[in-house]
Amino acid sequence: MSYAIVGFGKIGQALAHAFARKNIDVTVASRRPPEALAPQARAIGPTVVAKPLQDALEADTIILAVPFGEHREVAKALPSWEGKTVIDAMNALVPLEELDGLLSSAFAAKSFTGAKLVKGFNHLIASTLAADPVVDGGHRVVFLSSDDEEAIAPVADLAKQLGFAPVKLGKLNEGGALVHARGRTWGQLIFQDLFKKEQ
Repeated sequence: MSYAIVGFGKIGQALAHAFARKNIDVTVASRRPPEALAPQARAIGPTVVAKPLQDALEADTIILAVPFGEHREVAKALPSWEGKTVIDAMNALVPLEELDGLLSSAFAAKSFTGAKLVKGFNHLIASTLAADPVVDGGHRVVFLSSDDEEAIAPVADLAKQLGFAPVKLGKLNEGGALVHARGRTWGQLIFQDLFKKEQ
């Protein structure tokens, strides 16, 4: 399984730290050329490699960490998203009317035709996401939701590999609504820094 993070701001870098901590290879890309990202990527760890967007999108699993709205440009970079898993780590700080009455992930999913879309890694602030998720014998929780039940399992496996405790919330418009930010409306689980003890 290959991974890429698209967007290399605070959240993208925080996720890159999580991959580097576990020595898992990950490609990073953004609107900026790879050489602009390379020094920061190298500073995070040797398994974090900056590449052009087109190359990064060859990964099986792509984490979207771009400002909401820019996802459309990312989506246009591939003719088909068939066979790809897209993890939506974005929060939509836009007026609700811009989302056609949908949750932000359902709205974003329309751009990624054929992809399996999973909402995840969006409810924690960057500094928390970048920190070691294992504390006092517990694992920091990440919430996952998707309208494609099968898509959640590999993302849950990735979360575990990164040291997090995945908690499945079901479909986007059910449990997933708890971790969605839309306009000025924040889901009840946003910013909830929870831990799960090992059984």
